[in-house]
Amino acid sequence: MPKTVLDQTVLSYYLYRLAGLLAPRIPPRLGYRLAEPVGEFLYRFPWGARASVRDNIAHVLGPSADVERVVREVFRHMAKNYYDLFRLPALSLAQIERLVRIEGWEHVERALAKGRGLIFASAHFGNVDIVAQAFVLRGIPVTVPAEHLRPEALYRYLCELRGSKGIRLIPVDGPLLELYRALRRGEVVGLAADRDITKSGIVVEFFGAPARLPDGHVQLSLRTGAPLIMGFSRRLPDNTFVAYLEPPLKLETTGDRARDVRAGVEKAVKIMERYIARWPEQWVMTHPLWKEV
Repeated sequence: MPKTVLDQTVLSYYLYRLAGLLAPRIPPRLGYRLAEPVGEFLYRFPWGARASVRDNIAHVLGPSADVERVVREVFRHMAKNYYDLFRLPALSLAQIERLVRIEGWEHVERALAKGRGLIFASAHFGNVDIVAQAFVLRGIPVTVPAEHLRPEALYRYLCELRGSKGIRLIPVDGPLLELYRALRRGEVVGLAADRDITKSGIVVEFFGAPARLPDGHVQLSLRTGAPLIMGFSRRLPDNTFVAYLEPPLKLETTGDRARDVRAGVEKAVKIMERYIARWPEQWVMTHPLWKEV
């Protein structure tokens, strides 16, 4: 790794540690107010994320004058999400419960009653880390594959934050056996449906253009029989959240696995498009989905 890149990643680690030290000491009202200028700084900072977000939002909105306004809002939401993450270890489960209102929990209860576990797929939308705690609040173990960041210390620290209330994080490039075991125990496996980190997904139409998206959520459901539920969180103006849980996806089993996987991913994409199109400013996707095809 070039020294300049190494220096940047090490610096990131110490900045994250500093933020994790300060955020729990800042009252929420002030913390969210401070997140606004931090988001503006992230928007203006000369890094690749702004161009990626702009390209992604342009695909969602089309030729619209609102693109740049929405891009700025995305970075403000990103800053607020980081504030939420850094203060997560200091929050009690009762405090988290007051932050999240859930619509559609009955779908989860019916799915788990089948005894095969549950696959919960979402997008980088709202703040999925906070809303995933809804399962923990109800005593349901959750396993989530996490992108293996560098340096290793940063990866471990972010896993420590995200898992501070009981969510178990494993490397996204690790063995699939851990996911199968979790489902056999009747637990929840959380997967991202809008970014193909491992480059093993498929190309499908997403907002009218080909994009490479993950298919692991559909593959895992077809292989295990575990129900697949799509869920999305939305930040409200008062910085609480509402989580929308969809009914289990009806997957086809024709005997043609490739066809069935593609059909399942396309169904999941249609659901994602609906939420992202309605609240594009909440889609915090900093990687260029369409340019990677």
